[in-house]
Amino acid sequence: MGDQDLPGVLVAGLEGSYGICEDHVGDLQKHFNLITMQEFLENKMQFGPKIQAVYIWGGKPAVDQELLGSLPSLKIIASAGVGLDHLDLKLIASFGVKVANTPQAVSNPTADMGMALLLAAARRVVEGHMLASALDTEEFSTNWMGQEVTGATLGIIGMGSIGYKVAQRARAFEMKILYRNRRRRTLEEEEAVGATYCESLDELLQWSDFVLLAVGLTPQTQRLIGKRELSLMKPTAILINIGRGLLVDQEALVEALQTGVIKGAALDVTHPEPLPRDHPLLKMKNITLTPHVGSATHQARRLMMENLVESILASLSGLPIPNEVLLK
Repeated sequence: MGDQDLPGVLVAGLEGSYGICEDHVGDLQKHFNLITMQEFLENKMQFGPKIQAVYIWGGKPAVDQELLGSLPSLKIIASAGVGLDHLDLKLIASFGVKVANTPQAVSNPTADMGMALLLAAARRVVEGHMLASALDTEEFSTNWMGQEVTGATLGIIGMGSIGYKVAQRARAFEMKILYRNRRRRTLEEEEAVGATYCESLDELLQWSDFVLLAVGLTPQTQRLIGKRELSLMKPTAILINIGRGLLVDQEALVEALQTGVIKGAALDVTHPEPLPRDHPLLKMKNITLTPHVGSATHQARRLMMENLVESILASLSGLPIPNEVLLK
């Protein structure tokens, strides 16, 4: 707990796996009295009325009806990142509380990660590293092959800010870009990246050499890619997911990878995170896994923190809130 005269902000913790970035604590304490979840739970009567904002980092702390009912002075929930599947927006709105996130701060690093995974899976970078560094490796086979990226067809599902930035990067690789989105981009936006809109998801899946998921998780997109969708993809195709783990039916993906329905997959997100240590995806050579680090650069995380601070201060001052999430 910090300066009592500053606005109270609830955080999951100041250290540990689910704590806020330790490098950011000092900057946050210039503006706010940081109250940890443990401090709040140990003395709700003292801290509850003082908390005017909840600062969500890494999806923590969890916001539910009990918490909302315990914070009579709460004005805003500021959540790092772009995903909102961890928040019940209607419930929050019913308490008269605003929500803000940081969509622009994560777009570039997450798009970079999407391309990194695409390239790593296509050229079997992780497999190659294991081979090159193995103690029993005596020679390199001339038959070690990967997939060509330049000139290949990339299908992007979810052409929001992240998906569009992936398309910008893919164009530098002379890739043919197909996309599927709730709303079609303008003709000017399509022409700028050479993207072609697909009227159906099936069409995109059938034509793409790489399929990249950059869509948000909603009840409508949960298990968007299942056994049927995987069967429509080319046997040489690679699936990349930088959205949310539940966008993909993981059991169907395991089967598709084991039986050669698709060539490979690269996932920055799974469900759960981390996967159980005996999960079959962890034993496969034709998959690349990273620990949900799409936005994990020092620069992006600092910008996210600065965006959250700006939104909280605006809310407490009664000013328009940057990156406010409006209930649809």
